[in-house]
Amino acid sequence: MTTVTPPGTTSGPRTAKSARPGGSNTDPRRSARRRLRIIAVAFVLPALLLLGALVVYPVVFSVGRSFFDASGTRFVGGENYSEMFRDPATLKAIRNSTIWVVVAPTLLTGLGLILAVLVEKVRWATAFKLLLFMPMAVSFLAAGIIFRLAYEEDPDKGVLNATAVGVHDAFQDASSYPTARAREGQGLTKAAGGSYRTAETASPGSTVNLGLVGVQPKDLPAGAKNALPGANREADRDELHGVVYLDFAPGGGGKQGAVDKAESGLPQMRVEAVRDGKTVATTTTAADGSYRFQDLAPGSYAIRLPAANFAEPYEGISWLGPALVTPAIIGAYLWIWTGFAMVLIGAGLSTLPREMLEAARMDGATEWQVFRKITVPLLAPVLTVVFVTLVINVMKVFDLVYIIAPGPVQEEATVLATQMWLVSFGGGNNQGLGSALGVLLLLLVVPAMVFNVRRFRRSQS
Repeated sequence: MTTVTPPGTTSGPRTAKSARPGGSNTDPRRSARRRLRIIAVAFVLPALLLLGALVVYPVVFSVGRSFFDASGTRFVGGENYSEMFRDPATLKAIRNSTIWVVVAPTLLTGLGLILAVLVEKVRWATAFKLLLFMPMAVSFLAAGIIFRLAYEEDPDKGVLNATAVGVHDAFQDASSYPTARAREGQGLTKAAGGSYRTAETASPGSTVNLGLVGVQPKDLPAGAKNALPGANREADRDELHGVVYLDFAPGGGGKQGAVDKAESGLPQMRVEAVRDGKTVATTTTAADGSYRFQDLAPGSYAIRLPAANFAEPYEGISWLGPALVTPAIIGAYLWIWTGFAMVLIGAGLSTLPREMLEAARMDGATEWQVFRKITVPLLAPVLTVVFVTLVINVMKVFDLVYIIAPGPVQEEATVLATQMWLVSFGGGNNQGLGSALGVLLLLLVVPAMVFNVRRFRRSQS
């Protein structure tokens, strides 16, 4: 029997498709993925909105604002950018930022590497790391105030200058009479260099008393005695002597140029006997200010008080002066970020293959050779990431420069971030030029950020 197939139909078995409610043929897996995508967008949307409001919009607005004048009403094109490179203060900020970028990340990476290697050999490594990392918990504002006080030029306030003065005075005696001077017409003349010399000469067997003023009684060295006994002492035939005294009596009275009973001697004063322009004898005054030159050859001598007696005391180093203010601020930055570099490099160091290091040591390599030829090359990727991260951070430094640098030298220490603030809000009131500086800073930071992102992606692949 022959079966006839109706026209428009195919012979053979047919696979029935399950019908979807409502006649829809949508894949359920596709629907699930769509729902997950919607949920993900819903969770990410707040972050995207914040990113747009806090990052994207300010960047776009700053780029647009940089093409307008200070008032923001007149379009000036690239005038702000050309003015930026004509302004001496901006050029100085670019110079200082270059110094920061070259010096600070290099020193930090080097210090971090050295400390990370050395910490491995320390018994209390965790405590040492904690101690070095602790400054990271201090805000830049607090760190700036700390170092502003540490850099104070007055040794009574600044700890660094107190240390410098202490070390200096340990090797070189300080002057006891920086304010002392001779009265005019009292037989002493001031010579070049700050020393005092008698106008007339004297011979052995003579007494030469030298009166000075300008020293407050409260500033006399401890143990200073009355000058009268020394002034009344008789000289031997081959001896030239006298007394150096404070020609001032507390409460008034007395006679100028003469030693009175209420006047004090000036101890520890260096005295020289000079003949034919050469110093032939030197001595130091006693507690009552008396001095003696014995066994002098016959002849005429002038008495000189060297300038060292009246030198100003050593006040330390001007850390925040124009010459040292940028290195001083970089020093504060190193104090804060050294622990950060050490911890990151230490993490990379812990992943190095120990068998390779041990094999090198067993082959006779010294620790320096192991460090230079094995440890550093293997850590090169980590060192690069740390260096670039610090470059990005250094480009944005603001707080330390603004807080530590005093007003008179603020311009000497300024960097791009502080210059941008000063031009825009710190008195310049020119948001157009300030926006141009901000765009320049962004353009300088973006390449380093892109490099770091690519490094992270390559390390994950």
